[in-house]
Amino acid sequence: MDPLTPFLDNDGVVILDGALATELERHGADLRDPLWSAKLLLENPDLIRQVHYDYFCAGADVATTASYQATIHGLLQRGLDRQQAADVLRLSVKLAQQARDQFWYPSPSGRGVGGEGVGQFVGLTPPAQHPHPRPLSQGERGARLKTLVAASIGCYGASLHDGSEYRGDYGLSVQQLIDWHRPRLEILAESGADLLACETVPCLVEAEALVKLLGEFPATPAWLSFSCGDESRLCHGEPFAEAIQLANESANIIAVGVNCTPPRFIEGLLAGISSIAKKPLLVYSNSGEAWDSARHCWHGASANADWGENARRWQRAGARLIGGCCRTTPATIRCIAQALR
Repeated sequence: MDPLTPFLDNDGVVILDGALATELERHGADLRDPLWSAKLLLENPDLIRQVHYDYFCAGADVATTASYQATIHGLLQRGLDRQQAADVLRLSVKLAQQARDQFWYPSPSGRGVGGEGVGQFVGLTPPAQHPHPRPLSQGERGARLKTLVAASIGCYGASLHDGSEYRGDYGLSVQQLIDWHRPRLEILAESGADLLACETVPCLVEAEALVKLLGEFPATPAWLSFSCGDESRLCHGEPFAEAIQLANESANIIAVGVNCTPPRFIEGLLAGISSIAKKPLLVYSNSGEAWDSARHCWHGASANADWGENARRWQRAGARLIGGCCRTTPATIRCIAQALR
């Protein structure tokens, strides 16, 4: 079953979470590493769980896992073997599930459930139990549907750690990209996540690869989200509308849209594809700053946006899944949730 349908039927909108790396850094994590936020799957998984939990408290209906930059190849380079690398990918899902359980099923002691089994993974610190500061009231339980976990499938460019997810100039064929994506996608498709989040795709060739690969997993729902360079084109330059047409052809893609793209482009992008999209549209923009791949930092001014007003405009333009990407926070998601619910 499409896990998004109950939310869309109930509320007409799905609230997505926001940036993971931004919040991890705000908590003191050093992410200057090829694995980026996935580094903490090895070093401090408890902090990842806490950030997922904070987003649920802010109103998110979906937690997106820390697997965006966790690839088999990258984990092997860290000295893990293939089984250990697969276990780390599964852990990314388990942490989000535990955060969901801590939020949804607080224990009488005020301590969240979960944490079992994490210590079996190589190099991981034992998780501390977080207190549950605000159990759901009976009214809140009645008003909200049980939240979801989306396993992140980052684009090939993310694994290069050089900003390629904003260029898409890979030089790889469709088949090469299928072969590269398959091992991680297969593990996460069987991980117990509610759906996959194939995200920040910058070029049409990778979109074609993911659509074909998802066809090998017909029972696995997924969303497909693109990074765009202006109001009509992917970062690599192809028309956004062509990417949407590719997604239309996939039976198990259940939502399609744009992420990690400046807010100023979003309404134009939605206007250009609203008449051709056959899937619910999703939007989770970044703050409007630009990524400096040489210095590995964000620069420029943020949009200083009224995220509630942005969300209302994007909803009027056709978006039905709305959240935030890089440089957004639980406060961002709280504004969006309050504006749309």
